[in-house]
Amino acid sequence: MDVPARIRTPRSSWVDAGLSALSVGGPDAIRIEALAQTLGVTKGGFYWHFADRQALLDEMLDTWERVVSDDVITLVEAHGGDARGKLRHLFSIAEAINEMTAIELAIREWARRDPTVDTRLRRLDNRRMAFMTSLFTELGADRRDAEARSYLAFSLFIGNHYVHAAGSGRSRRRFIEQSVQHLLA
Repeated sequence: MDVPARIRTPRSSWVDAGLSALSVGGPDAIRIEALAQTLGVTKGGFYWHFADRQALLDEMLDTWERVVSDDVITLVEAHGGDARGKLRHLFSIAEAINEMTAIELAIREWARRDPTVDTRLRRLDNRRMAFMTSLFTELGADRRDAEARSYLAFSLFIGNHYVHAAGSGRSRRRFIEQSVQHLLA
């Protein structure tokens, strides 16, 4: 009788489950036993991939950073076009990756309490700001104006999730579209 080969839960599944737990309950919700239960496996499989919980947390942050920065910048650059077109594409990506919004907000809250996460978030935010600033500069804005526009754009896409104003009956999407038009003017 042949014994079937053991199928291990992929490392990425643990990371994805951790990010999902983070988005719902913050870093305290990332518990190995709970993740194993969510994945329908034993927690022993966790230790096949990670030395400990901190190793998972680090990889979760690495993955999130890659997805929201490296991957987005690569998509924008691959899309081509002039700076205005790249900014429009960047903003459409930012609006489209709603599944990352809860994770983004949870990481920002986590960074308020954890200096290591705060350091990572500052580095990432600086990278994102530098990318947008370079594009606004290509549009002809001087450095200070480009930085201000980048700051406003970044604040719009992060902060709009905290604002519940009706905006004269306009949808949130329409309000963001009009805000982006002003930024690109």
